[in-house]
Amino acid sequence: MPAILTQPLLERTVLDNGLRVVIAPDHAAPVVAVAVVYDVGFRSEPEGRTGFAHLFEHLMFQGSANVAKMEHGRLVQGAGGAFNGHTRPDLTSYYEAIPANALELALFLESDRMAALQLDQENLDNQIAVVEEEIRVNVLNRPYGGFPWIDLPGLAFDTFANSHNGYGSFEDLDHATLEDAESFYRDYYAPANAVLVLAGDLEVASTFELVERYFGGIQSRPAPKRPDFSEPPITSLRHRSRFDQHAPTPAAAIGFRAPDPVKELGATLASAVLAATLGDGDASRLRRRLVYEERTVTDLSCYLGTFSDPLSMRDPLLFQVVLFHSGKRSAEQLTQDVLNELASLERDGPEDSELGRVTSKLIAERWHEADRLLERALGIADVTVIHDRPDLYFEIPAQLSKVDAEQVKTAARRLLSQMPCVVEILPSDSQVVSDRNVGVGS
Repeated sequence: MPAILTQPLLERTVLDNGLRVVIAPDHAAPVVAVAVVYDVGFRSEPEGRTGFAHLFEHLMFQGSANVAKMEHGRLVQGAGGAFNGHTRPDLTSYYEAIPANALELALFLESDRMAALQLDQENLDNQIAVVEEEIRVNVLNRPYGGFPWIDLPGLAFDTFANSHNGYGSFEDLDHATLEDAESFYRDYYAPANAVLVLAGDLEVASTFELVERYFGGIQSRPAPKRPDFSEPPITSLRHRSRFDQHAPTPAAAIGFRAPDPVKELGATLASAVLAATLGDGDASRLRRRLVYEERTVTDLSCYLGTFSDPLSMRDPLLFQVVLFHSGKRSAEQLTQDVLNELASLERDGPEDSELGRVTSKLIAERWHEADRLLERALGIADVTVIHDRPDLYFEIPAQLSKVDAEQVKTAARRLLSQMPCVVEILPSDSQVVSDRNVGVGS
């Protein structure tokens, strides 16, 4: 049995400046993964500054007190490593996978930009331009751009924190000032608002000494007060359509409110099993029925959370069913198909063989992810930020194995008790719209 199937020893500490540190030794290969995850994402952005969390992901590679612009990447790659960053609704992550003998280099680079990022007008202006071009490429000029991760929260949620476009508007980005950037960095990039995870070929004592050397002297600042993400319940059916001139066929996204992943972890995992039962793999219920038997849908997915990992998000998040279809059935009819399948599961539950297949697949996927050192470091960091429990990352497979048919039935019942939110994408083809008799509006 591979060593990864047993929970590894995790060592953790908190530096005097508030930085939480977790070390996960693994001597299988002379490689180390370094992940620094900050407790800030799309939902923390102030009104009038949409896109700021993602913009900052770019700014963090523009140099710091002792590292020239773009030098971070060159140094990591020159040492034989790889690096990147990403922004999520609640988190912004930066990470490197490097040979073990380059650990000090990674710690120096991450600590230098945490301590003293190079913020100036030139860097701000050029990265705003880069982000705006990214929006043009990935949203405005791409089929189904931003669907459903921009569209569905904008319909399902009422508060600015949860509903606004995390990529940002051109107007907000163009009006961002250097003072705005300095304030955002000062508030959200404090050591007390971050988690550092080191996984791989490490000796614990000497690694803690290195962490203290590089990060211990960073000025202490209080972690910012987290914005209120609470959201009123959805009390009526919500529907919105938009045309997409690049989309070849229609699409629909159906959203329901998912359980709170922090306060209701068991219900969240049962909902994840429900989602996989409906839409994960060729044997899943909706795929088997709508794609292979009725052939009304060309592709579909079903998942929790904005980017499909509920453990990296706080409440509220959505249970989502996303369907790409031929237009033979309306979005309303497809929504009813989903509700009918939920009703069947709420009434009868999954069959034993079906439940076993689904949970085994989910568990195997989590262990496969954990077997990749960088994914392991990021996963530990995510649950440490959100749940303050680094060990939870390795407990999830066992908890998934305990999800039973009654819990899946309860998860289906919970969705059926709500009013769904439906966003549909319509090709800019009047004939398709006319045939389906669908109007634009909410």
